[in-house]
Amino acid sequence: MYKVYDISMPIYHGMVTYKNKPEKQPNIRVVQDFNQTSAYESRIDMDMHTGTHVDSPLHMLPNGGTMESIPIERLVGPCRVLDLTEAQDKITRADLERFAPKKGDFLLLKTRNSLTDDFGSGFVFLAGDGAEYLAEAGVRGVGIDAPGVERDQSGHPTHKALFGVDSVIVEGLRLGEVPEGNYFMVIAPIKVLETEAAPARALLFSGLTVESE
Repeated sequence: MYKVYDISMPIYHGMVTYKNKPEKQPNIRVVQDFNQTSAYESRIDMDMHTGTHVDSPLHMLPNGGTMESIPIERLVGPCRVLDLTEAQDKITRADLERFAPKKGDFLLLKTRNSLTDDFGSGFVFLAGDGAEYLAEAGVRGVGIDAPGVERDQSGHPTHKALFGVDSVIVEGLRLGEVPEGNYFMVIAPIKVLETEAAPARALLFSGLTVESE
């Protein structure tokens, strides 16, 4: 038997957003209810970076690719969850070296952000030197349990280091119930066109046997 972990953030008005900025809050309203018609419908207005989402290079690079430039195959496959809950402010190269990242790894960074539902504006992030180390290792993707992979770094070196080696960035994961280890990952961003990001549902499977061709 395999176990499924839903590592997506629930989306609702009042949820944790980037630095808890009020303008980042999603707004959901009822368009029609059963007092008006025979069908109930709602409408949502939200930032593409709300909750669990995938960034495309255009987010930080003027000539970067939009969401269509990221094949879905790159978001499906083996991954590793790294326990970095001891990091208090940021994840550095020194924090990551013991995990010996390898070329082709997709790494999900579990921090103290996942231990609370309200980590506020002081969330743990991936520092520039940590991102450079992962880029040098040739990882295919990095996910983190924060609303942003970086927080207050001038020039956005973390995004740029990873995008520079065509590494995928996933933000807003929830990893509190997930032990460190190896998993099969499915991250499915909604299929919007010509955007710099897209909200996603993210799942991890443990004990899943995948037959090779």
